Amino acid sequence: MSFENIILEVENNIATIFFNRPKALNALNNALFDELDKALDMVGNNSDIRVLILTGAGDKAFVAGADIAELTKMNPLQAKFFSRKGQKIFSKIENLPIPAIAAVNGFALGGGSEAALACDFIYASEKAVFGLPEINLGLIPGFGGTQRLARLVGNNRAKEMVFTGKNIRADKALEYGIVNKICAHESLMEEVLKTANLIVSKGKVALRAAKEVIQNGTAVDLEIGCRIENDGFGIAMVSEDAKEGTSAFLEKRKPVFKGELN
Repeated sequence: MSFENIILEVENNIATIFFNRPKALNALNNALFDELDKALDMVGNNSDIRVLILTGAGDKAFVAGADIAELTKMNPLQAKFFSRKGQKIFSKIENLPIPAIAAVNGFALGGGSEAALACDFIYASEKAVFGLPEINLGLIPGFGGTQRLARLVGNNRAKEMVFTGKNIRADKALEYGIVNKICAHESLMEEVLKTANLIVSKGKVALRAAKEVIQNGTAVDLEIGCRIENDGFGIAMVSEDAKEGTSAFLEKRKPVFKGELN
């Protein structure tokens, strides 16, 4: 399937989605959201894909925010629908059964930061810039940014970023815990692919279980979280990959995971 506002590539069990509106710094509009929604369904339904990477086309931006020209033409009901559409699509990224990595190659402002925060973790170019500057337009983040950022860095830092609308560079994002790793700009995708390929080599059932128990467990108290972990451990234990992994350990060889989720 061909797209106009994104690019979807699949190679070696890794899918890469590029936000592809470089002349608009990859700004998010309804057309892009519709294509992204379809692409995520394709990724989620393809059992051969083990990892998703999100990045921006061009050399300047991951996503520089929502398309303001389109936004200003919306009435309140349309704006609310647009916000909810973005929330649902970014939740779809968050809830994919496979790991999702954001490769932030430039400006990740507003919806760009929100898209990156929906991924499981973020690698950033040294040129990356993060921010939720909606307050400067008389608005607030509308694609889940207030919620995911606060859960990641705490209320106080999230409030400071949202209230001031100030942008932060990659080194500050690393200090805040938003970013896992800063890479040289020219080697960002190489570093992301190294990690993606390492993840691909792991068991599919265990990866899904790990993602689910971390996401669901951190939303509840420790005792309930441990029960969620307990269920995930039990499910992973009966998988074909667990049989292969334990056998390989005892036989002193590298495991070859081929298990499926169903």
